[in-house]
Amino acid sequence: QVQLVESGGGLVQAGGSLRLSCAASGRTFSTYAMAWFRQAPGKEREFVAGISQTGGHTYYSDPVKGRFTISRDNAKNTVYLQMNSLKPEDTAVYYCAANSAYVYRTPRTYNYWGQGTQVTVSS
Repeated sequence: QVQLVESGGGLVQAGGSLRLSCAASGRTFSTYAMAWFRQAPGKEREFVAGISQTGGHTYYSDPVKGRFTISRDNAKNTVYLQMNSLKPEDTAVYYCAANSAYVYRTPRTYNYWGQGTQVTVSS
C-alpha cells in the first residue's frame, strides 16, 4: 500500500510556472507507475502526465505536451510535475496517482490517490 501527499499548488498568473510534488510513503514507491490527473469544476478527472517505474518512459496529454514535465526521484519517493507557460484552462485540482503495473490514462485503473492540490491560473 502507498499513501500519496501532493503539494505545490497555488495561484499564478497566466504564463507563469509552478512545480507540484507528490510524496509517497512506503518502501515500494519504485515499483509503481505514477501519474498526474486534474479535475476542473463540473468536468471529469482527466489524465495529465504519467511516468514509468524507472522514469524511462513519460506520457503527456495533448493540452500539456511541451509545457509540463513529469519526473520522479525514487530515492526521495517523490514524483514531480513542472508546469510552465500556464494558462487559465489549466485551473483545476491536481491529483497524483499510483498504479502497480503501467501508466494508464483512465482514472479508474489507479489504486492509490492523493488528496489533491489546487492550481489556479489567472488571466
